[in-house]
Amino acid sequence: MTRLDLERRQVWIYLAAILAGLGLGLLLPGAAADVEAALWPLLGILIFVTFTQVRLIHLPEAFRDRRFMGAMLAGNFGVVPLIVAGLLVFLPADPAVRLGVLLVLLVPCTDWYITFTHLAGGDTGRAIAATPVNLIVQMGLLPVYLWLFMGSAFLEIFAVGPIVTVFQTLIAAPLVAAWLLERWAEARSGRDAVIDRLAWFPVPLLAIVVFLISASQVQTVTSSLPVLPQVAGVFVGFLVLALLAGLGLARAFRLPPRAGRALVFSLGTRNSFVVLPLALALSTEWQLAIVVIVFQSLVELLGVLVYLKAVPRLLPDR
Repeated sequence: MTRLDLERRQVWIYLAAILAGLGLGLLLPGAAADVEAALWPLLGILIFVTFTQVRLIHLPEAFRDRRFMGAMLAGNFGVVPLIVAGLLVFLPADPAVRLGVLLVLLVPCTDWYITFTHLAGGDTGRAIAATPVNLIVQMGLLPVYLWLFMGSAFLEIFAVGPIVTVFQTLIAAPLVAAWLLERWAEARSGRDAVIDRLAWFPVPLLAIVVFLISASQVQTVTSSLPVLPQVAGVFVGFLVLALLAGLGLARAFRLPPRAGRALVFSLGTRNSFVVLPLALALSTEWQLAIVVIVFQSLVELLGVLVYLKAVPRLLPDR
């Protein structure tokens, strides 16, 4: 099996992992504490490995194509927040549900969107170049967006020690470590060998992570079943509106078809694994946000299968 074969099958791998985790949680409900203890180090490794796939030391190269970068930034950090604001009216009033939706929909993907761009015949070079920009900008703007959408509730939720600690240990530290590894590999002229080996790990690691989350949060999952159909409708609506926004921006910025495909996949895919640690660090009354984030990933992966068929037809090669 090649790495591309593994990535093509990832939606079914994650679905199997979620179902297996729910089964374990139902059979052994007392094991939740042990499962959650194993989750944190694995999540840190996953984030580090995924960050190694982001070409952080080549950040200046992203701005050479100003039209594509302008469309990417305008879409992800201008149009998408407006889409999310419109979709909030269709959500239940539960603050945890709304927080989970905001956390996951406001941050663009930095990992599997490159794979899906490639599978759809998009411009993977532009996608790779834009990834570090998306990552850095979303880290700076996410607190601002949450404050705008949630007001004082955001300050009450995140003004606690665990959030700061989790951000430092599970997001900032892996990001710095990935940058240092890339600098080291580049200096030794061995970047491709090192980074390509690590590229095999995100899919199996994420499968283990969602397995552990499902096993440790099974009670929250079962209690959230009544609201999940409504949340699913919002996530499907987001995929449709993001597709339309990507097509519109591609035409407005006069992007070539392959660049337009990369733009559409950037707007449609979200960075669930980066915000998961933040949701996991919240107190128990916010645990439903964790389920919402994992659920969004599953809906997104199923929706991307439709994207892979539709986007090349909507943006055909000239």
